[in-house]
Amino acid sequence: MKVVFIFFTSLFLFLASNFSTAADTISPSQPITGSNTLVSSNQRFELGLFAPPNSRAWYLGLWYKKFPDIVVWVANRETPLPDSHGALTLSKNGTLVLSDQMNNTIWSSNSSRVAKNPVAQLLVTGNLVVRDQESPTTTTADSESYVYQSFNSPSNTLLPDMKVGWDFRTGHNQFLTSWKSASDPSLGEYTYKIDTHELPQLVVAQGSKKLFRTGPWNGVRFTGTPGAGVSATPFLIPIFVYNSSELYYSYEVTDDSIITRVTLTELGSAQRLVTNEENSEWTVMYTLENNQCDDYGECGANGICKIYKSPICECLQGFVPKSQKEWELLNWTSGCTRKTALNCEKGEGFVEIKNVKLPDLLDFRVNKTMLHIEECEAECLRTCSCMAYANSNITNGSRGCLMWFGKLIDMREIDEEDSDQIYIRMPASELGDTGRKHKRIVLISVVSAGFVLLFLGLSCWYVKLKKREKKMGSRTSEEDLELPLFDYGIIATATNNFSCTNKLGEGGFGPVYKAKLTQEEFVAVKRLSKDSGQGLEEFKNEVKMIANLQHWNLVKLLGCCIEGEERMLIYEYMPNKSLDCFIFDQNKKWLLNWQKRFDIIVGIARGLLYLHQDSRLRIIHRDLKSSNILLDDELNPKISDFGIARIFGRNQTEAKTKRVIGTYGYMSPEYAIDGKFSVKSDVFSFGVLLLEIVSGRKNRGFHHPDHHHSLLGHAWLLWNKNKGLELMDLCLEDSYIEFELLRCIQVGLLCVQKLPKDRPVMSSVVVMLSNEGATLPEPKEPGFFTERGSMDIESLIDQGKSNTGSTITFTTVEAR
Repeated sequence: MKVVFIFFTSLFLFLASNFSTAADTISPSQPITGSNTLVSSNQRFELGLFAPPNSRAWYLGLWYKKFPDIVVWVANRETPLPDSHGALTLSKNGTLVLSDQMNNTIWSSNSSRVAKNPVAQLLVTGNLVVRDQESPTTTTADSESYVYQSFNSPSNTLLPDMKVGWDFRTGHNQFLTSWKSASDPSLGEYTYKIDTHELPQLVVAQGSKKLFRTGPWNGVRFTGTPGAGVSATPFLIPIFVYNSSELYYSYEVTDDSIITRVTLTELGSAQRLVTNEENSEWTVMYTLENNQCDDYGECGANGICKIYKSPICECLQGFVPKSQKEWELLNWTSGCTRKTALNCEKGEGFVEIKNVKLPDLLDFRVNKTMLHIEECEAECLRTCSCMAYANSNITNGSRGCLMWFGKLIDMREIDEEDSDQIYIRMPASELGDTGRKHKRIVLISVVSAGFVLLFLGLSCWYVKLKKREKKMGSRTSEEDLELPLFDYGIIATATNNFSCTNKLGEGGFGPVYKAKLTQEEFVAVKRLSKDSGQGLEEFKNEVKMIANLQHWNLVKLLGCCIEGEERMLIYEYMPNKSLDCFIFDQNKKWLLNWQKRFDIIVGIARGLLYLHQDSRLRIIHRDLKSSNILLDDELNPKISDFGIARIFGRNQTEAKTKRVIGTYGYMSPEYAIDGKFSVKSDVFSFGVLLLEIVSGRKNRGFHHPDHHHSLLGHAWLLWNKNKGLELMDLCLEDSYIEFELLRCIQVGLLCVQKLPKDRPVMSSVVVMLSNEGATLPEPKEPGFFTERGSMDIESLIDQGKSNTGSTITFTTVEAR
């Protein structure tokens, strides 16, 4: 495409006067008009006004000086100038403003910061920045020092050092968007962005429809992209950063003479192109969608694409076509189904498939702390719904555990020896000799490791027990617990003698402290207060239950400490404390953008599903709330505080108690009033929590000028008026995905319906959240849907408040 540019002789005069040797900068007194341009100091990039071919519209853009027809950035994509009579000015506070000849603002840069003495500069990287004149002028200056930079708002091109990804501090998501056509740079229908925060992957999509994905990042590269070879290209260095502040992919070029870019075309194709200073043409290094096997889900569910075979699609071992007729016509979209269904029986094992692109991350779990693949297999084998597993990180000898649940979508064969491998679960009847051998080896190693750990654990427990018997003279029933026992003196020292400066918070049963066991190891210590109301039975209840629970969305209990009347629980330390510290804090809530909140919602749902269905014990939590959801260093949620949880039998559906203990605002109507609880009472609490996460408002104490309903009633009223989006926390305006947010609100309202029989079980909740194609029922009236008056359910419950210290979250009501 040939782009028409206008250059006047005044450009020379302009540069010769005010710009002199600073042809790459402008100040507030030096505008760029239709006849002027900025040129980077390395003469590689140029900024000015241009008109695309066959178009009368004009835009502020940035192109290669040597290749003026290749535009890499456009400022006013949606608001073109009617002609070339435009001007780019820099205001005194550091705002770039593009205006027409009538001085109407066409486009302006957005920034919350102000520059005292601003200057705009086109860097050698192609990044247009605004900075204070006193700040560094080098191309490697800290981007935090810029008042504005064009790299934060990409168009259709990814340049070296430009990022694709998320800034969790601001909730900003930057990605490529195609041009609408070759003559129209306005927003097209194709995007190229990072998808799935837990294990990120790059995705090309048409609207919400995935067309191509790279496969997840495995610590070295994005998997499943043969030919892309970013990690194998000598002059390219891939950069991937994922921490609590940001998540992004970028790349560097080691040879300055090489010019390269990634472009998302108006037809939805993502290409890497390359040239050098001597060449006059660009070469396509690779196209991400290189062949038919790169088309998303080409072989349907549980199928694998093999480009060098004919036909290209096969069912995975142990699977057959769901529709044989369609497969004979080379239509593979219906996918494959198992020959023999899984039923979690003894003898099940796994078949290894090497050199593959791992399935899409639709219904999955990841545990980044596991060090051995055998641990991952054992965990998958214990969970009946686990369909496959693989390493999540191949660095340092491979580590981490990635497990899939449900259908395996978008797998393909990779013709590279160091590609990933996956282990597919099989019934005993489908395991061949290789599968059985693999299974025996794994079982032997797991059993051997288990015996070693058991021996060490028993030895440590025995030594500690003998020390305590010698010290106290007798063995008490409190010590009869299947957990490591921590010495009281060690805990006291680690908490600085339970200093207030080490205090993390306080619940109804006592304070929680941060304890430093070693230079690098921290734990959380829950110290039961003597008047907490939690006696020996509640203490043993929490110990026994958590000791038997293993799930990455549940907080891990490391041990306990018993010394006279002292009773303490030792948990893994959660550096980000609890969820309520974020969603209800006016400053911290901005750290949780929509994607992170959605991930937290799904994580809580999976943890609750495990408690209700997948764990060896069927557990009703009874006190699910925002302060009992802890966040790890990556803001992943973990359910905590099982002090009042109850174990149900497999066939038990409901129980009743005269002692109602929990937190008002999260308790279901049948539990708060009649003392009846079941999995459905936990579902109600989850629904409240979900609506709080979406809205950033507390259910208890919610007030609205137009009515006296709680948050649940407010959400219900908005939903019935088709105004569900008005429930959204305002800080999510720049990051939310409309259909996901509305679906979450609908799921939340389904969970808080007044009658238990109307509420979904958690397995259905997880499906509703993860399957955007599922049709959801319309919710009925929520529980407690009565406007609050002088005598309501809250005051009724508060009259029966239990004696649990200063907290008001634990209440006791006698059922009538």
